[in-house]
Amino acid sequence: MDKREFMFDLPHELIAQIPLKDRSASRMMVVDKTNEKIFDRQFIDIIDLLNENDVLVRNNSRVIPARLYGVKAATNAHVELLLLRQEGDIWECLVGNAKVVKEDTLISFGDGRLKAKCVKVKESGLRDFLMIYDGIFYDVLDSLAEVPLPPYITTKLEDKERYQTVYAKVMGSSAAPTAGLHFTDEVFAKLAAKKVKIVDITLHVGLGTFRPINEHNILDHKMHEEYYMMDEESADILNQAKANKQRIISIGTTSTRTLETIIKKYGHFKACSGMTDIYIYPGYQFEAIDALVTNFHLPESTLILLVSALAGKELILKAYQHAIEERYRFFSFGDAMFIY
Repeated sequence: MDKREFMFDLPHELIAQIPLKDRSASRMMVVDKTNEKIFDRQFIDIIDLLNENDVLVRNNSRVIPARLYGVKAATNAHVELLLLRQEGDIWECLVGNAKVVKEDTLISFGDGRLKAKCVKVKESGLRDFLMIYDGIFYDVLDSLAEVPLPPYITTKLEDKERYQTVYAKVMGSSAAPTAGLHFTDEVFAKLAAKKVKIVDITLHVGLGTFRPINEHNILDHKMHEEYYMMDEESADILNQAKANKQRIISIGTTSTRTLETIIKKYGHFKACSGMTDIYIYPGYQFEAIDALVTNFHLPESTLILLVSALAGKELILKAYQHAIEERYRFFSFGDAMFIY
């Protein structure tokens, strides 16, 4: 299958540069995959579209200030790091100027308040670094690093919390699980009043989510591993929902990939943690979820492949064309889509 089958032409002005003042004021396209119907709604209508005993699953990962700008200690060459994955004081990073970073290269940030020593050279610009610092790492990081916005967002973000979900809790993501940006505490309260169950899981968003597909044949693309976690309470609620044939609705592709990873591995949901490189594209048989709240994704991306696997490629491309014609806002700060 060629990635160009998932290409569409998007007018640049439809790429949302800033978030709406009210998170829940977005528009929402509703896609009925069974009957192949498309409806234009407002996001707040999600309250009416979910039913008693539905289970809504959200990714509670929090974006860290993951972009660091430093200099190579030996030459003062500028080096940019994007922090991806942590094991103690060792961090896997995507390096912006990777050719100058060899094993044992030392990079300094903030006049030496933080130093990073390369301990392993990997492919595709990836390196492992030992972080050297005094005090609490996240405090040091917060004083030196930036929250990494996607490259298609060129407008400065006034309020950094607008690139976090209202339920973000577990530090570790390099990018936001953006489908959740539409939800507010008020929306969750109204859903809870309808007896919709809310479940938290964790997937730390990294290269697996946002790395582009460079190969023409989508089967040649390799997903990067990302860390996930589910607790016992969440597993119990989800297993009961499956047993009672209640709908499981994921907020975002990251929640979807976590749920599908666990059920494919164990045959049911269970308290667990680990790394996933699950790759979902058309032909995939979903076992965990029944519906999905998502955003509009980049062309030729693994994310548009996932929603095409859920709703069908032709219906998704038709929906995207409708979104362009109706001037929906695209990507991270854009409008929502509900597929059921």
